[in-house]
Amino acid sequence: MKTPSLSGTKSPADNVIIGSKVRLRDKRLADARGDYAWQTDLELTQLDATSPVVIPFSRYVSTYASELRHPSATRRQFAIETLDGKHIGNCGYYHIDKAQGEVELGIMIGNRDYWDKGFGTDTITILLNYIFRQTGFKRIYLKTLEGNIRAQRCFKKCGFAPYVQLTRDGFYFVLMEISREQWEERQRET
Repeated sequence: MKTPSLSGTKSPADNVIIGSKVRLRDKRLADARGDYAWQTDLELTQLDATSPVVIPFSRYVSTYASELRHPSATRRQFAIETLDGKHIGNCGYYHIDKAQGEVELGIMIGNRDYWDKGFGTDTITILLNYIFRQTGFKRIYLKTLEGNIRAQRCFKKCGFAPYVQLTRDGFYFVLMEISREQWEERQRET
């Protein structure tokens, strides 16, 4: 398993985590067009149990720019790009709970050309490595729709295990988790 590297790029705040298929980097304003396309796509939003964005792009990009200037202290977002620099999705962690030592993980490969080719698995793997190596979190969890079998297979491959089912707003979710101890055991095995 390739260990992710963390290196500075154009600015000290623009960190890059490199895997075997993808790089995770800080979000940029240039990502807004792709993000808008994915957030207005009915199929993609259904996979995320959300509604499509309906505001005009001009308003979306204004809000987007503001969020980049004033990042939240309770979340860390990354753009997912191929090793040759194509932005294909987003990932991150949020609902940061330092007192409990846990955080929720999220991922979306928005560009369908990169589905079922290992890009999601590489993203999750290097994001887990980054979180467990760079933070004190003891547990990472996520939720995925019960019917999203492709995502569940990816998460299981990366070490997540289902632990409970949840119903919210008429959607059925599978909650999955991995502890620092489980992650460390997987590291020893590779």
